[in-house]
Amino acid sequence: MQKEQYNIEPKAKDGKVRYEKLWQDVKKHKKYFFIVLPVAFIIAAFLSLSVPNYYNCTVKLAPELSMSNTNRARSLSNLASSLGINLSTTANNGDALFPTLYPELMNSVTFRASLFPITVQKEKGGKIMTYYDYLKDEQKTPWWSKILPAIMSVFKDKKEDVKQEVNTFKLTKEQSRVAKMIAKKVVCDVDNKSFVITINVTDQDPLIAATIADSVQQKLQMFITDYRTRKARVDLEHNQKIRDDAYKRYEQAILDYANYTDANQRAFLESVRSKQTKLQTELSIQTQAYTQAEAQVMTLEAKVQEETPAFTTLQPATVPLKKSGPKRAQICLIFLFLAFIGTTLYCFHKEGDLIPMSKMLLGLGSEEDAGRSNQE
Repeated sequence: MQKEQYNIEPKAKDGKVRYEKLWQDVKKHKKYFFIVLPVAFIIAAFLSLSVPNYYNCTVKLAPELSMSNTNRARSLSNLASSLGINLSTTANNGDALFPTLYPELMNSVTFRASLFPITVQKEKGGKIMTYYDYLKDEQKTPWWSKILPAIMSVFKDKKEDVKQEVNTFKLTKEQSRVAKMIAKKVVCDVDNKSFVITINVTDQDPLIAATIADSVQQKLQMFITDYRTRKARVDLEHNQKIRDDAYKRYEQAILDYANYTDANQRAFLESVRSKQTKLQTELSIQTQAYTQAEAQVMTLEAKVQEETPAFTTLQPATVPLKKSGPKRAQICLIFLFLAFIGTTLYCFHKEGDLIPMSKMLLGLGSEEDAGRSNQE
């Protein structure tokens, strides 16, 4: 009777868990810990060593915004954030490419494909290759991620890898796979209040991570600059053509007037003077037209410069000196902790302590058990 009570009740009559008995049960089966914990450590070390190292490079930019648009955007963004809503101020700003849309821009297939031809080289040397070829051929993966592709390759027809041109309208399977890899490696985030752009690039090589981060920064700036100045540049090109045509007519008017004047220096006929006056008037008209066209071109050039956004680099791309992961020590500690908890629970289960202890911790049946213990 006493032995049965000892095995069933790991708690005192006052309803508290008897920690002394639990400790004795753990010590009784300590051999399990000497077996399980080293095995768990070896498995954790093996798995963590199978994961390749990776490095992070972060770039931070502050885009230039006009004061009126900035104040309006911040007030609307703050109001929306207080309500838990991510509000885009595109319609109020009049700009279809507001900073909060930059992450969507970088997630587009067109932007990812634009990173394919970037030339990269590993930190420890080696051949210079495109970023596309590097992601396609030079990426290290854990051994378990190779099992399924190896099995699937048995059932697939072997075809030669023919290099095709990139067509964003219809990517090949390999190009689509590389584009998805870029989506995971290149991440953009924009602060809704300060509009600071953060570009984070993760890669297995530190030099390539910094190279891609710097290239992404430049491409993003070029795309935004192209978008913001597109209309002004179209107007500028149109007026440059008008200016060039006006200049040709101006030169022709000068030539006609000079040739006619030289050929009729000693002529006093009224018809000659009339023709000369007409050519002089035409020259004045063409001179005025050319002057106005040139002034318009200069105005539009200034407008293009005004519309060109400026970016302040808060944190430039630098080659990371330390790896960002994997955290092998943390992985081993987590495995050891879980193995310790699992072994301890198994010891409690062997001694019949697990179910009563669970009921006590959950507050179930404590009074009934305590009353039964008092009667005995």
